[in-house]
Amino acid sequence: MTLNRRHLLHTLQAAALGGLGSSLGLARAAADPQRRFAPQPTGWRSFDLTLEVAVADAQGQTQLWLPIPDLDTDYQRTVGHEWRGNAAQARVVADATGGSRLLHVQFAPGEKAPVFAVTSRVQTRNRVVDWSRPAPASEDPAVLAFNLRPTELLPLDGIVRQTALEATKGAKSDVDKARAIYQWVVARAHRDPKTRGCGIGDIKSMLESGNLGGKCADLNAIFVGLCRSVGVPARDVYGLRVAPSAFPYRELGANSAALKGAQHCRAEVFLRQYGWVAMDPADVLKVMRQETPAWIKDPADPVAAPVMKALFGSWEGNWVGYNTAHDLLLPGSAGKATLPFLMYPQGENASGRFDELAPDSFKYQISAREVAA
Repeated sequence: MTLNRRHLLHTLQAAALGGLGSSLGLARAAADPQRRFAPQPTGWRSFDLTLEVAVADAQGQTQLWLPIPDLDTDYQRTVGHEWRGNAAQARVVADATGGSRLLHVQFAPGEKAPVFAVTSRVQTRNRVVDWSRPAPASEDPAVLAFNLRPTELLPLDGIVRQTALEATKGAKSDVDKARAIYQWVVARAHRDPKTRGCGIGDIKSMLESGNLGGKCADLNAIFVGLCRSVGVPARDVYGLRVAPSAFPYRELGANSAALKGAQHCRAEVFLRQYGWVAMDPADVLKVMRQETPAWIKDPADPVAAPVMKALFGSWEGNWVGYNTAHDLLLPGSAGKATLPFLMYPQGENASGRFDELAPDSFKYQISAREVAA
């Protein structure tokens, strides 16, 4: 599905108004002397998310595999995609493991300066569970089974299972188990700003070493793996921050003009009385480590406590999810190794696989514009 080009250009021109409103809202929130983080149900927000790629080292045939928003949920929906560039072919394909969709781009072997850009129109809104109103929730049994399986970096036996049993000792319901694991991760793990990218999510190695430092793909993976190992369906959701937070938390938002480092994965669990529920212990740990000059060690601290409470069941709609894929085999790739997840652009040519965490050599730019719904 492609966007209407005239409508796209019109809405891009209107984006400055939306960006100005977000900035003013952030300034007002920052002036509030009392920290608050409590996303509430809201209407839909629309964003045009653009990824631009330029390959400098063009040897042989260049291929790209680009993440695109591929969620159709009660908190996110994709309107369509539009792309341009000098590629010989570009098409949306599905990975063989879980069916998540991505954009596969191929250039002619003689193309000396491959360039490509894709713009996705996506709509998001805040996601909030009402804990006071439980009701039986249904889901396809195959989906639940898929989100209880081990992956290459999320084994569910050995130290993972042992740790999960210890963390959930005494917990009876799936809600109690999820809460116990959430609290366990926040109490024992920490954000390590020196971790490259978002981490890789090798939870067995982390638990065996006792070093539970990392970034979102590590920290939320621990949560997801521990949940799965005690029978609570859970999944990582890989995506990108696209706008500042509406609350006075710098670390929970992004500068939409330059999003190269704004990748962020979240997590969710399926609870029998609530359905799929938002979780993000990694962002609690990010606030504790980076929101203030001093490292906050106690989640009951006034800065951390509102985030700790809200991110067990809520998300702010300033983030776009790409997919929930693990163990991807990129279609058409010469390499046989799987990717643990797809949150960064991928590429390869005769020189080998590009380093997706070096966007100044594998040149790509990501930006988002909020547009009128």
